[in-house]
Amino acid sequence: MKSDQAAISEHLFTLRDYIRWTLSEFNRHQVFFGHGHVSAWDEASQLVLNAVDLPWDANPAVLDARLMPAEKLKVLDYVRQRTEERRPLPYITGEAWFMGLPFHVDERVLIPRSPIAELIEQGFEPWLRPGPVERILDLCTGSGCIGIACAFAFPEAEVDLADLSTDALVVAQQNIERHELSDRVRACEGDLFAAVPGERYDLIVSNPPYVDADDLASMPAEYGHEPALALGSGPDGLDITRRILREAADYLTEDGLLVVEVGNSEVHLMSSMPELPLVWIELEQGGNGVFVITAAELRAHRHLL
Repeated sequence: MKSDQAAISEHLFTLRDYIRWTLSEFNRHQVFFGHGHVSAWDEASQLVLNAVDLPWDANPAVLDARLMPAEKLKVLDYVRQRTEERRPLPYITGEAWFMGLPFHVDERVLIPRSPIAELIEQGFEPWLRPGPVERILDLCTGSGCIGIACAFAFPEAEVDLADLSTDALVVAQQNIERHELSDRVRACEGDLFAAVPGERYDLIVSNPPYVDADDLASMPAEYGHEPALALGSGPDGLDITRRILREAADYLTEDGLLVVEVGNSEVHLMSSMPELPLVWIELEQGGNGVFVITAAELRAHRHLL
């Protein structure tokens, strides 16, 4: 692309020009959209606007504004990273949005995209028992996006963000501070519940690694930039989920609720534990593989786990 930079800069002038050209580059390189956008146009627009330090929802009137030489070079670099290196856009810009909230992200954490956002927006109704929610655990937290979003949804709750990865928790701590939640959100390091020994929660939410071996081997190149530790979980994708199901009852209050996302590994879980009374959520905003189960049901069915 470097040899073409002069020609591109000579013929492209406005933001609109660069968005159109970026869209064409996406098509030529057949990039995969699975980290925040499903529309090539939307991602091309965000890439160009971010490169010139404008918000994604900038007034459309700015699209006819011309770029400075340094801005053109930055757009070209972003496009190179996106098309040739296949880096997902949030890693290029260093930011992703979840439930209308901005989060710092880099290659130490997954890019936020969990359909659990829909349940947070609904306050986990009707599955979460009525009454105050005092303590929440975001297990396998990564960037901290789910737990931090829960902190906003339940402003009286204390929230723990737990992860095995020291690197991920550095990012999560940045996001805790970014949203000024250090007074009631904390990052905890450890292998699943070992990060929070002796604690009890009204609500445990988890988006653990759940990609099975076959899917992991066939994922688009963009996913290769995400931490493998946060994606794969054994031949059927359920190694970690089974541990969560076995152990969660000991960390839930008597009327607590467990919420877990397992994505396409839903079919494996249903076939391997058909008698476990998991409630699979029908998600109106898209996505699949999210279940809920109460603490009482987990305790009553320990023999299945």
